[in-house]
Amino acid sequence: MTILNVCTEAEIARLVDDFYARVRRDDRLGPIFDAHVADWNTHLGKMVDFWTALLLRTGHYSGSPMSRHAALPGLSADLFHHWLQLFRETARAQPNRAMADQACLMAERIAQNLWMGYQSSRSSGAAYAEEHHG
Repeated sequence: MTILNVCTEAEIARLVDDFYARVRRDDRLGPIFDAHVADWNTHLGKMVDFWTALLLRTGHYSGSPMSRHAALPGLSADLFHHWLQLFRETARAQPNRAMADQACLMAERIAQNLWMGYQSSRSSGAAYAEEHHG
């Protein structure tokens, strides 16, 4: 199975909806997202576009995740790790295992890249990998 037929857009939408439902209920991540997401329907639509662009190569997403996250105050490696753990749990609960596996690989890269970019924007130089795998 190639990356282009690993899943459908409907399966991605379900993953995104399930994941952000968990995020919103989460004691640590929920307040952060609620403080910065004014319109959840718009946000969820953007996240479906983001994940379909990654998993299906649709090109539907345009935006700058790095700059959006870099602008947030007070994030930590632990929060990125927690986000990733919730994502893995949600993805692995989906019926499409191939999509879950591919999405988890991509989420790991995304979390690492966003954390590294976040740190660079604050000039501290700490690396996500060192804090969680070293």
